[in-house]
Amino acid sequence: MDKVTEAVEKAKKDWEETYGKTLDHIKAIEDYGKSSDQKNSLPRLNGLAQDGLALLSSLQFNLDLLAPQLPTDEDIQSANTTLQSWKNQIQSLRSSLRNANLQAKANMRKAAKEERELLLGAGGESTIRRRNLQTKTGMTSAAENITESLRRTRQLMVQEVERNTTMLLTNEESTGVLKKAESEYKGHRSLLMRTRNLLTTMQRQDVLDRIILIVGFVLFSCAVLYVVSKRIGLLKLQRTVTAAIKAGMVRQANIGRDAAEDGINLAPVHDNAIRRIEVPLEQHMHDEL
Repeated sequence: MDKVTEAVEKAKKDWEETYGKTLDHIKAIEDYGKSSDQKNSLPRLNGLAQDGLALLSSLQFNLDLLAPQLPTDEDIQSANTTLQSWKNQIQSLRSSLRNANLQAKANMRKAAKEERELLLGAGGESTIRRRNLQTKTGMTSAAENITESLRRTRQLMVQEVERNTTMLLTNEESTGVLKKAESEYKGHRSLLMRTRNLLTTMQRQDVLDRIILIVGFVLFSCAVLYVVSKRIGLLKLQRTVTAAIKAGMVRQANIGRDAAEDGINLAPVHDNAIRRIEVPLEQHMHDEL
């Protein structure tokens, strides 16, 4: 049995005990004034009955708070049924208390009438009766004042206890909400830390990628410049060879023409013959493409 169920059972037990005592007080109020020997005055009995009703209302309030916290739906439904029954019983007690006070006043009027008739009679018995009545009236008045003061003090204490109980429940709910918020904050904080670490890693990777791209672009540019420079050197060499071949063919033609004019026979010269050109040793031929 959990704590909530135990608290509900304790509230039911206290209700039964308080309800019985309150009924006894209401019955005593209803019978007040029928006899001359009264243990408690009417205000005191009313105060005890009011205290019982206040305690019953407090038990009803506690059951109303505990009912939604029960573990099963069947227990919750049973608690709600009991709560409705308690409400009806409290209303019945209040009605009975009003009727009991009316009956007590009727009894007191009847007793006062009988007492007045007895006091108006003659004899020593009437004198003794008047003195006893005056003494009892003073004592009863003082006792009623003290009882009323104590009853007001008790009611204030009960109200203060109920208010403190409500404040404690509110504080417990606030504490639960704060704990839940703290746990959610911790979860969000860990998520934010992971996100921050991920962003830092991405920034580092971005910087590394930029460096790799820059280095690759520089190396590619160097390779392109190297190839272009070598290609330009081959073009220059090709142009030099072509110009030398053309110059040799022109000189051969001039020599043949001069020999024909002087009557000298020269060896035949083929057009497809290529003159040997001496290339400097320090200039190497490269085929880069």
